[in-house]
Amino acid sequence: MPELPEVETTARGIAPHIHGQIVKQVIIRQPQLRWPVPKTLNETLTGFSIRSVSRRAKYLLFTTDVGTVILHLGMSGSLRILPEDISAGKHDHIDFLFNNGTVLRYNDPRRFGAVLWTTSPPAEHSLLKDLGPEPLLPDFDGKHLHQQSRNRKMPVKSFIMDSHIVVGVGNIYANEALFMAGIHPSRHAGKISLARYQHLAGCIKTVLQDAIQQGGTTLRNFVNEAGNPGYFKQQLRVYGRAGHPCIHCQQPLKEIRITNRSTVFCINCQH
Repeated sequence: MPELPEVETTARGIAPHIHGQIVKQVIIRQPQLRWPVPKTLNETLTGFSIRSVSRRAKYLLFTTDVGTVILHLGMSGSLRILPEDISAGKHDHIDFLFNNGTVLRYNDPRRFGAVLWTTSPPAEHSLLKDLGPEPLLPDFDGKHLHQQSRNRKMPVKSFIMDSHIVVGVGNIYANEALFMAGIHPSRHAGKISLARYQHLAGCIKTVLQDAIQQGGTTLRNFVNEAGNPGYFKQQLRVYGRAGHPCIHCQQPLKEIRITNRSTVFCINCQH
């Protein structure tokens, strides 16, 4: 599944191509995604320009004067900017055509993504209103994590992956941030000190920022707007490296399952 850096990379990649462009047509080839695509999306958007492209958690927001498209890439979704005369493929479900002759094409083989519409402020939408803070903004810090974790017995890895606590810390980046912070992923969230949470918050920011700079993690289903994979996977320190030596102490990295998710850590460096 595309995680926050992939979605942020996508937002940054497509924004220069569609910001300010007038929608000429919306072609819906497959209306049945995770939720039904609004039938009137073409009628609603045609003739209006894209005022901004932004991200909230793993959702992309395309704002116009009459409302906002809320798009989620799901498990296998991707977006590409193409000339409008390029024929659509089997899993190319939605095209946003613009007056400048380009198309923003949504591809989703597994159809777990979503393309929705709201005329209310996006922050009030049911999918967004209860989300935690953005990890890269100032209001996310160690104090927030410490306050939210009190009396919680859940593993700290599950805690930082809870989108009500902080958004966008998916499995890959949770593994990486906890390793960087030297915190065992199974430790009870409520047993971690403020000082260690301050360090962890900084590590989460660093890991995500590094991933964004590298273009997102290389996952089988992620492509950026040019159709190229990201390259952050080359920098991963623990995820996918079970049995390999720790980069710090050379001990073999161990893999366990936490809430049915692969969790790789160093038994020597993380405690």
